Amino acid sequence: MTLVELWRAAENDLPENWRTADIRLQLLDPETVERALALLGPAQPYRVEPGVFRFSSARDGSAQGPDGIQRLLARLDKEIIIGTLSIADSTTAQTRPEPGPSSLVESWDAALAGLPADWSDLLCEATLDSTDYIERAAVLCIQINPRRDGTGAALRFRCARVAGYGVAPGMARRCFERCEAEGISGSVTVLRALSDTQHVATQGPVWQLAGKTV
Repeated sequence: MTLVELWRAAENDLPENWRTADIRLQLLDPETVERALALLGPAQPYRVEPGVFRFSSARDGSAQGPDGIQRLLARLDKEIIIGTLSIADSTTAQTRPEPGPSSLVESWDAALAGLPADWSDLLCEATLDSTDYIERAAVLCIQINPRRDGTGAALRFRCARVAGYGVAPGMARRCFERCEAEGISGSVTVLRALSDTQHVATQGPVWQLAGKTV
């Protein structure tokens, strides 16, 4: 078999999701070693013992791709440089799990966990996974007094930990639980946060966003 044929056979034996392959090439004629090194130059081969080279192929761009290796080995075949080829080692690409529906409750818990202990007022946004959820979510979340942000699938609301204008964090969580019970998915983020505010003759602070008071 030619070196190209040996490479094709070795590549076919690799896992479908292979990422890198460490190739071992042993030449039969010591007189062809230096010429083979020159022809394989782009693959950066290194000699591990007399007449034996190692070099790599990779699908992620970190080394010569499989087609590139085949072209280099074709050079050796053209000059009738004979040897044996095998895969010494290989790695596989990690399979990323398919993302599941995002959780309103989990993201709300995570958002609160990242706040300082003395937080007092929040401006938040619940981004739903579909605009089809907007109307039903607004009903289920009526206690948070949601406001739609433009035409997107987002509802903004305010939250107050102790006093002032905004829903209590526990009530907000119950609203999100009701949404998830009906299959409404999405995520919640905190857009603005204030700590230890003093509500003197007011119901709390206000924010100016894009010229609008919220």
